[in-house]
This record gives sequence, C-alpha cells and structure tokens, in this order.
Amino acid sequence: MQISEKYNSQETEQKWYKYWLENKYFHSEPNDKPPYTIVIPPPNVTGILHMGHMLNNTIQDVLVRRARMRGFNACWIPGTDHASIATEAKVVAKLKSEGINKSDITREQFLEHAWEWTNKYGGTILDQLKKLGCSCDWDRTRFTLEDKLSQQVIKSFVDLYNKGLIYRGYRMVNWDPEAKTNISDEEVIFKEQNGKLYFLKYKIEGSEEFLSVATTRPETIFGDTAVCINPNDERYAHLKGKNVIVPIVNRVVPIIEDEYVDIEFGTGALKITPAHDINDYEIGQKHQLKMIDALDDDGNLNEHGLHYAGQNRFDVRKQIAKELEEKDLLLKAEDYVNKVGTSERTGAVIEPKVSVQWFLKMSEIAKPALDVVMDDEVKFYPEKFKNTYKHWMENIRDWNISRQLWWGQQIPAYYYGAGDEEFVVAETKEEALELAKQKTGNQELTIEGLRQDDDALDTWFSSWLWPMSVFDGLLDPENKDINYYYPTSDLVTGPDIIFFWVARMIMAGLEYRKEVPFKNVYFTGIVRDKQRRKMSKSLGNSPDPLELMDKYGADGVRVGILLSSAAGNDLLFDEDLMLQGRNFMTKIWNAFRLINMWNHEEKSAIATDNQAIEWFENKLNKTIVEINDQFEKFRISDALHLIYKLIWDDFCGWYLEAIKPNYGEGISKEVYNKTIYFFEELMKLLHPFMPFLTEELWQTISERNIEEALVVAQQKEAEAFDETIIKNFETAAELISGVRNYRQTKGISPRESAEIFTNASEFANEAVVRKLANVSEIHFGQKTDKPSFTFLVGATEVSIPLSENLDLGEEKIKTEEELKYLKGFLISVDKKLSNEKFVANAKPEVVEVERKKQKDALDKIAILEEKLKSL
Repeated sequence: MQISEKYNSQETEQKWYKYWLENKYFHSEPNDKPPYTIVIPPPNVTGILHMGHMLNNTIQDVLVRRARMRGFNACWIPGTDHASIATEAKVVAKLKSEGINKSDITREQFLEHAWEWTNKYGGTILDQLKKLGCSCDWDRTRFTLEDKLSQQVIKSFVDLYNKGLIYRGYRMVNWDPEAKTNISDEEVIFKEQNGKLYFLKYKIEGSEEFLSVATTRPETIFGDTAVCINPNDERYAHLKGKNVIVPIVNRVVPIIEDEYVDIEFGTGALKITPAHDINDYEIGQKHQLKMIDALDDDGNLNEHGLHYAGQNRFDVRKQIAKELEEKDLLLKAEDYVNKVGTSERTGAVIEPKVSVQWFLKMSEIAKPALDVVMDDEVKFYPEKFKNTYKHWMENIRDWNISRQLWWGQQIPAYYYGAGDEEFVVAETKEEALELAKQKTGNQELTIEGLRQDDDALDTWFSSWLWPMSVFDGLLDPENKDINYYYPTSDLVTGPDIIFFWVARMIMAGLEYRKEVPFKNVYFTGIVRDKQRRKMSKSLGNSPDPLELMDKYGADGVRVGILLSSAAGNDLLFDEDLMLQGRNFMTKIWNAFRLINMWNHEEKSAIATDNQAIEWFENKLNKTIVEINDQFEKFRISDALHLIYKLIWDDFCGWYLEAIKPNYGEGISKEVYNKTIYFFEELMKLLHPFMPFLTEELWQTISERNIEEALVVAQQKEAEAFDETIIKNFETAAELISGVRNYRQTKGISPRESAEIFTNASEFANEAVVRKLANVSEIHFGQKTDKPSFTFLVGATEVSIPLSENLDLGEEKIKTEEELKYLKGFLISVDKKLSNEKFVANAKPEVVEVERKKQKDALDKIAILEEKLKSL
C-alpha cells in the first residue's frame, strides 16, 4: 500500500477522532467485563485548556485507553464545574461592561445572564480536550449545576443537617471584597508584601502617658475595643485596670490582660479589633468585648470610619498615617515585610469579617477518611502525600459551606419568621412549608410566607459528590450505573486540591456509599517554566496548548509532556520535548515506510533474520513485563521511556537494520510477516500515548473492520522470555558498536570491511555481528601482532588490525595520551580503595563500583600497552 512521504498530523487527528466518535468506541454501558472508571477532575466551566490540564488529561487518557486495550469496560466521565466565584465574577464583569450592576437586578435575572454565558462559553474546554485525543464518554458529560446534580447536592445538605452535622453559626470568615463572598481557609493564598509597621500612641486616660502599639493596619483603629498586655509584663504592671484613648477615634477602651500576648514581640501591647482579626476575635469572645465592624463588603470604611467613611481601606491607610503624624499620635513607621492573605480566585487582599455562615462539622466524618488512606485502602502515588493528607485531616476545622453568591446551589433553608432565627431545612419549598407548619402549629402559613436563604453553597460542596453524583448515586442508590462503576478505579489530580477535593470526596463516599470513591490517587506535578516558575496567564510564561498541538501534533505534545513527568514531581516545561515527540512520530512513520518499500519473496529466512527475530521476540516480552510493572507503580513516564527505547533503539536501530535486505534484494515473506506482527504489537503498546499516529498506521497495514480498530484492539499479554538470548544480543550490539567506533574515530568509511581477532571461541549472534559491523573475517581464539585497535566487551577482547591508510605515528601519540589518562585515573581509584575508612563505612555496592572501575582501568591499560608494543 502506498504511504505518503510525510505524516500529516492535523488531517489524521480530525479523521480518526471523528471515526472513534461515530463508532461509539468511548461509550460505556455496564456489561460482564470488569469496569475501569475514571471521573475527570471537572475543569471550571469558565476555563480554557492550559498546560496543567494538558498533563492531567493526557495521563487520564493513557490510563483509560490502556484499560480498554486490556479487556476492561473503560468509562471516563467528562464534565465541568460551575465554579461559583470565578463564573460569577466573569458574569458581573460582562454585565458591568453593558452598564448593568448586579445590585440593580434580581437573582432570577442574574441567573438568566449566567446561564446564557455558560451555554455560550461552557463547552470550550471540553472541545479542546477532544483535540488532545481524550477518549471520554461524551454521552455521559455532566455539569455540577445541572438539575440532577443540584438535586443530589441539596439532598446531601438536608441529610447532613438532619444528622446534626450542618449548623448555622456566627463566625469570623475570610471575606473577599472583590467577589463579595467569604472563602475557605484553603482558598486563601499568603503572599509576601512590602508595607509599613506603624507605632501608634494610645494615651492613658487622664494622663499624658501613652502606650506604644504597633500595627500594619492603622485603618482598623476604628474597630478597636481594647488594648491587651501580658499579665506578667512588669513594664505595664502600673497600667492594669486603666483605660486608653484610641487615636483619632477618641474612644475610651480598657487595657485587658491575656497571656496570648508575647512579651518579647513588638512593644508587648496589642490593639484588639475583634471584627477585623481572627486572633483578636478569639480574645474579644473570651473577654466579652464589644465588636465594631468598621468596613463594608467592598472593603471601604463605613460610618464607624468617621471622616474616612466611603473610602477604600488602602487609601485610608496612607491618609491616616499622615493624620496620625500631624496629631503627634505616630511614634514612627518602619519598612516591614509581612504575609498577606489573598483570594485564590480574585487576588484581592482578604479581610477578616464576622458574619453568620453555614458550617459542616468535620471531625466526625474526617476520622474514617483518614484511616482508609493510612491503611492504603486508597493508595496515594507518590506515597509522600500521605503525610500531607494526615497532617491536614488531624488538624481539620469545620467547613464553611456557604457563599454570598447567586451562581450555585441555593441553600435549602427557609425562614418563616421576621428575622433569621426561625427556619426549616428541606429539599423543596413545598416540603419546607409542611415542616414550618408542624414546627409552628400554624396551618395558615403559605409558601409566600417562606423566604429562602440568599447564600449559595461552596462549589466544593457539589464536587465532593462527583464520583457518585455523575452516576446519580444519591438520587437512585441502587441504579445499575452506580452499582457497576462505583467505586471508580483511579483519580488523577494535582496535589494542590488534596484538601479541597480528594479528602472531601473520600469523606462523602464513606458517608453515602460506605465505600471509598476510588482505589488509587495519582498526583501530577505542577508544570513550571525553565526558571521553575508556575505557569500562569499573569506571568505570560504559559504556551497555548492548542498552538503547540498545531505545531507538533497532538501525539507529539502528549509524548513531549509525559517524557519528563514523574508522578508528584514538578515538570519543567521545555518546548524541545515537544520537538522530541514530533521526531518520534517521524521516526515511526519512516520505519513503516521502510518496511513497506521492501519486496517480499518466497525464500527462507537467513541466520541474521532468525537471530534478530529470536532476540526481538524475547526483548518485546521482557519489555511488556517491565511496562506493566511501571503502570502498577503509576510510573507512567517511565513506562513511556521503555516503549520509546523499544521502538527507537531496539526495533528501528537494531532489528530493522539486522533484517534489512541487501540493495536490490527482497525480504523473505516469513520475515516480513513477523516484522509486521512486531510492528503491530508495538503500535498497541504505544497507542495509549500516541493514539492518532498509531491508529493511522494500524489501518494502513491492512483493511480493518469496525471491531478491529486499534482503539479497541487487545494488547499482547507478556509471555515467557529468555534473559540469556537478550543478554547475548546486547553483547553482540556492543561488539558491533566497538567496530563502528573504530571506523568513526579513525575516519574510515563504513563500507570498508574489517577483519577481527578475538580471545572468544565464538559469538552468540555471529551472523548479526558480521552483517551490522561489516566484518569480513573473525579469527576466534587468536591474537594478532599487527598494530591494532583493541576494545573489551566484558571479558571478550576484540582487536582490529589498523587500516593501512592510518598514520601510525599519530596513532602512537593518541595511545600514549589515553594511557597517561587511564594511569592517572587508576591512581585516584587505588587511593580511594586503600583508604580503610572509605572501605569500612561506604555502602558495599559503592565499594563494588570502585573495584569494577579499578579492574576496567587495569584491563584497558594492559590492552593499550600491548597496542603500543605493536605500534
């Protein structure tokens, strides 16, 4: 069959992806095969493909495609996350650009805009995953805010509330003034920022004396309700029980005592602002201090801020420093670097804020979720993340699950009184009405008299149900899908969401199915640039994956990104790896073109063919065992390296060279068929990594019906192999390389045949050595007196009489230089081995390596000295 000179990746990718979709190869239904299930970590509906997605989804696709080719009913569930904060922010920005403020429209109107935006842009990232070759079951695509998934989220909220695990409480939260919602501790990113440390004068009431108090946030003095000292601080013993006057505010507040204050730190006196600092809040609760919130939801000063009311907190900070100085209330201001909490989603500086929120008690459900990981019922790869997980689970706090947003599942709490104290929790408004009637005894209550809580649930409160909710497991716990596909097999995710998502999914799975949600968790590394910076749009250091695929082909990019991606270790992105992936495609394409060009003839295989076939058959089986072992350990990059070497070095570099017919001759049909068989098996092994190229070649080799497509072909099971046959061929390859090295270093044409002398009585693969090394004659068990190029392969010594065209004088100089270097090297090794401390304390294998170096050096020196004599 004719095959084009160059591989066209774009044309091929479109053709085969369309073919796979048309023939439903990715679709799964429960059957009698063992299931293999992966649920995609749902990307944000607002998202577009970035390098992290590329890595994560390539790994998932490799696992799914391989499972499909190993007899499993593989099901990869795709979907997107509604991403409350991110999506709401985008919709708010879009409305603003149209002159509409969120505050001027109703919740229903806002949600109409949000759904319109989602329907327009929400499928972008999934389409991009198709371009990458992802073999998801697109018929099963889910969205965390679709009706059935939302029903399951609400159902779980009501269930947990009824179990006493969800409660409503007045707590300090992390307020994002840009998104206008609270966020969890895990969504706060601490960043070092340059600022000032201001030393303020708090005058003692009725005196000219003052207390010096240091703060980085002078704008919060409007919320001060005390100054705190350590009861054991003798410096301030005379001030106990007295009051101070808050600068500018002129509010009289008490001096309180608490051992929380570190005598050694700062001035030893702290301003206490219970509404604006988590530690101050705790002290305020303990000492029953008044709470004054001086900031509004936008991070502006409110009426408590006096003449600064309505101004931004950071603007006020600059202005208030000037006012304090003018009024002689500022002792000094020093440059100061401190860690400031920022919102992961918007980047805004977080403001601690006290408000009423909904919480889920975690201690009760965290314990079993910790045990299953510690007991390896859920295995982590790499295992080091078990310690990270353990630390977090043992120090877990209650989960703040409410958000002041409209985009998300609305909290199913219904208030029936005038305030926010009287409420019922139910899945529907109708059920809530019945509950409210029972609770109040008021049968006259109507649905109109109920008011639903305005807050939405944290996005993670929907995605923690993902492995179950995608199969409608909470709506219909006995349906065939959930009973067949759950628990899922493997989860591929980043370590940055080990708490947000992984831990919580395990908790939810145990709570609702009494089973873990997955058996293995593979943590990918973070994709970084050459300067080790995390790739991000803001830094402008992240290449566009779509452009990379256009340039190098999807297969080239997949291989490129996986070649340097060890589990859990960060990947240093280098575009040269993509080039290496593309070169690998070209190598395979050209290898098949070469085989395809050979004429096949009715003739017997020759010794070279038989030796090459015997070796490659064994090598293939051995490599399959090694590949399977690497996949067991989730060392996917290492598995790819094995396949890469098997194809590039072993098949293309040695096997094809060994069987290649002489110019003008054909190849035995028997050898051709065996070669095609090997090539097909290699395509099966490679397919999960390079699906498009391999399917194209598979379909080019011969006509295949729908059931015979490579995407569903079964990979070869490893058979027994003979290590001796493999080792013998490796020895032959070293011998061939030694002869080739002689020609290369001496500038001799490969066409010039060589005569060799050796102390060996035979070569295991003599025919291969003769052909690939272009050897005219082998003198076994013989030495030569002629000036020679000599090298060692293990204990086998090989000498090649030097070509008559060589300058023997120059050869002698080179040999003397090499001998001098080796003798110097030997002295350093001898010195190390004569050091008793080294021999006694070093690991035995390290000492053994040094002894081998010593022996090799001695052997080479002996050969070179012999050579000098002959020269």
